[in-house]
Amino acid sequence: MEIPYSIDEREDTGLINSKLGIWIFLASEIMLFGGLFSAYIFLRLAAVPGDFDYWASKLSVPMATVNTMVLISSSVSMVMAWASLKLKDFSKYKMYMGITLLCSAIFLVIKYFEYTSKFSHDIFPSTSTFMAIYFTLTGLHGLHILGGVIVMLYFYLPMSHQLWHDQPEHFTNRIEALGLYWHFVDLVWIFLFPILYLL
Repeated sequence: MEIPYSIDEREDTGLINSKLGIWIFLASEIMLFGGLFSAYIFLRLAAVPGDFDYWASKLSVPMATVNTMVLISSSVSMVMAWASLKLKDFSKYKMYMGITLLCSAIFLVIKYFEYTSKFSHDIFPSTSTFMAIYFTLTGLHGLHILGGVIVMLYFYLPMSHQLWHDQPEHFTNRIEALGLYWHFVDLVWIFLFPILYLL
């Protein structure tokens, strides 16, 4: 039995199930991060003048800049992976998905060094309000990156070729939904980078 609207679009929404589901999920994620960003703004407005600037100066702008470039690159490679499937080129899909996974790993490794640098200087979430916000926002974002990596690995491992061979359109739709999630995660970082590191 075939699940309806897994390949064909629904008449009422014009979307397939996976795309509709990911958009609903992303709406809830927007509310989550929107609430956290709002809390940051209110806490910054209420903070002692100069307090947030002092603790922000403890962050590494060069490391965050590299991470920003890495995530933007991963978004491009994710689009190329999906486009390769649309062109029925599975080998190129594997190459571009591999690049996306590599970029994700680089991001997490840089974030690991950034965190351990803070811990080695006795800077923890309890150190200041700014650091509590910093670790909350970047930690939650890091968990989203990790979640994306797990799903990408599922669609990258050898069994993915069989999934593609059996249902190519269905597989392509799944990668499109994964791509939408990944672009959202990257977009969150595009907001986090200036708010935490530059302003």
